[in-house]
Amino acid sequence: MDAKIALLPGDGIGPEVVAEGARVLDAVAAKFGHRFQMTAHPIGGCAIDEFGTALPDATLAACRAANAVLLGAVGGPKWDDPTAKVRPEQGLLKIRKELGLFANLRPISVLPELVQASPLKPDIVSGVDILFFRELTGGLYFGDAGTRPAKDGSGDESFNTMIYSTGEIERIVRLAAQASRKRRKKVTSVDKANVLEVSRLWRRTFERVMKAEFPDVQYENILVDAAAMYLISKPRSFDVIVTENMFGDILTDEGSMLPGSMGMLPSASLGSSGPGLYEPIHGSAPDIAGQGIANPLATILAVAMLLRHSLNLEAEAATVEKAVHTVLQQGHRTKDLAAKDAPWVNTAEMGRRVIAALG
Repeated sequence: MDAKIALLPGDGIGPEVVAEGARVLDAVAAKFGHRFQMTAHPIGGCAIDEFGTALPDATLAACRAANAVLLGAVGGPKWDDPTAKVRPEQGLLKIRKELGLFANLRPISVLPELVQASPLKPDIVSGVDILFFRELTGGLYFGDAGTRPAKDGSGDESFNTMIYSTGEIERIVRLAAQASRKRRKKVTSVDKANVLEVSRLWRRTFERVMKAEFPDVQYENILVDAAAMYLISKPRSFDVIVTENMFGDILTDEGSMLPGSMGMLPSASLGSSGPGLYEPIHGSAPDIAGQGIANPLATILAVAMLLRHSLNLEAEAATVEKAVHTVLQQGHRTKDLAAKDAPWVNTAEMGRRVIAALG
């Protein structure tokens, strides 16, 4: 297979982990007889510095022309001014919108060899295997927003508007339900229907789609505050979770602590057509950037998702995932996963060990 892959290293540790992801892609191509053409393009803070925008037109064009996009991370203290008109995160929001990436898939599983790395008790996290479907192009992050004089004359007031249409809800619910059929056939929808009108539409639509189209799948509704508690107290009760943009953003970061580190969790952002975008769920981690201690495994697992979902290379994806598991079973850890005073390997060495385990 010939494929074009756009690399968006971004800021902070992004370039370090994307470099390892690209090396794994090269190794997969060599092992299985593929040809992957990979080109790097700016996004986020580094793009602001060079072009004055978080997503240059040339970067967006390269992504549109690619079969898949591998992203590192964006942002850092240099661009943290909340009053700035241009911010790194705008690049992420824009590329999701421009590519029509409405579904964010975030698998959260606790591997047996990492149970002890979790801050929670082993009997709680052992066997956890959750797949989140987060709606990615609607809700508060994309609704009307602004600042205006406060009506009481006390200064300013700001507002953000949460908006969802029936169609937006239907398409993410269908994807989640379809995925559940290959798992435990259970879907949990997370909302705030006791308070928010948008959530009441979400719940009605979810129930209608599940009853009419997926009678073989068990489903339930749960309020977001309860979901936050149950993710910590009984995470094994969940299989597939579907929710709106902001709730999904918060809950998946909470869930990342189940396996003990954000450095282990990949994500895929997909649309109805065109290239998917793959990235680790961690941020740019500017405090450790350039030190060679970042965990590249989330990015390497994102490469596996890229192979599976955008290139339809299931055997290659499974080989990458098996290689990651093998390296962990061999006892190799990056600093974020290592026990106190235990030996650990750096970013590049972890990447080399995964490549060696590909066989």
